Amino acid sequence: MDFTFTEEQRAAVEAARAVFSDVAPDRAPSPALTPGAVAEDIDRELWQELARTDLLGLTLSPDHGGAGLDPIALCLVLRESAKVLARVPLLESCAVATTVQRYAEDGLAAELLPRVATGELILTAAANGRSGHDPAELAVAARPYGEGEGEGDGSPQGGGAAADGSGWVLDGVQTAVPWARVADRIAVPAHTARGRAVLALVPRTRDGVTLEDQVSTSGELLAEVRFDAVRVEARELIETEGCWDWLRSLLTTGTCALALGLGERVLAMTAEYTGKREQFGFPVATFQAVAVQAADRYIDLRAMEATLWQAAWRLSADAGGPLPAAADVAVAKIWASDGVRRVVQTAQHLHGGFGADTDYPLHRFHAWAKQIELSLGPATAHEEALGDLLAAHPLG
Repeated sequence: MDFTFTEEQRAAVEAARAVFSDVAPDRAPSPALTPGAVAEDIDRELWQELARTDLLGLTLSPDHGGAGLDPIALCLVLRESAKVLARVPLLESCAVATTVQRYAEDGLAAELLPRVATGELILTAAANGRSGHDPAELAVAARPYGEGEGEGDGSPQGGGAAADGSGWVLDGVQTAVPWARVADRIAVPAHTARGRAVLALVPRTRDGVTLEDQVSTSGELLAEVRFDAVRVEARELIETEGCWDWLRSLLTTGTCALALGLGERVLAMTAEYTGKREQFGFPVATFQAVAVQAADRYIDLRAMEATLWQAAWRLSADAGGPLPAAADVAVAKIWASDGVRRVVQTAQHLHGGFGADTDYPLHRFHAWAKQIELSLGPATAHEEALGDLLAAHPLG
């Protein structure tokens, strides 16, 4: 079997490294020193540079101005972005755009995706539900327009409903939506009266949508998004079975790529520091206790990498297996959540008091790692999900 990346995937990595080479992790104020969010906006300069180098349309077809690559290529680029703590909605916008291309009707894809590739349109996803613990699709209810409002009332009120009265109405709350203040559309999972999961592409400015600011552990601005009788056109809602599950899996796998890139950068910082820091006339890296801890974290990173590429390959190739692709995604997130936590904890320990110095970037990586660890579910949640999948698909 050939485990090497394709020439196109390697080219995407090189382009990403060139873009991120000028990005410093401390471009934004420190979350430890800033009350509230570290910034109100994304890194616009970086966003435009990503658009200029065609990295925002990486997974989109050439018909939509993209490069036609797969989720593996996206994860490779996300891995590089995390090494510099890039403050851009690269994961969310690309994941939602890829899902629209895969599941939405051609008209909606043609309307949105070329603008995503150029950076003109920003997409995000509401993946945390009401509390961050329950399934996100259960936090918002979707009903056909007119249900509960009197049949035959075909006069739409507010933007979004079709002139013939067709469409859907959304009610509910999604919490901790990333980049919601700057996104043009929010991908909102919802459930119908029959319990089906659907996905709505809701403009942020649509009547009935309200945002309340929230702040992440990493200091980024999130939002609680409320939907009060929000009307969406039929074409703005994707009813295809499996659409939300696929988007959630892609978001989770992308989060694993962020964890891997962050962990690799932190371990490199730790190796550099312990190689220079001396005690008793010797670099502390030569002490057995230090070397063993660093070696353990290296093993964590290699396990995170192996499980990440397995999950990304399952999504890219639509490959079958004894378990659904969701099982590989769960395994990857278990390793990513536990692994990135152990990496930053060991780094803090081996840096000593220097690791807590707010003039040194390690504390920023620690804050981002805690956010990534819990994003889209901690390890325990995915262990439970994996157990359910194993029970439903007995092996052997």
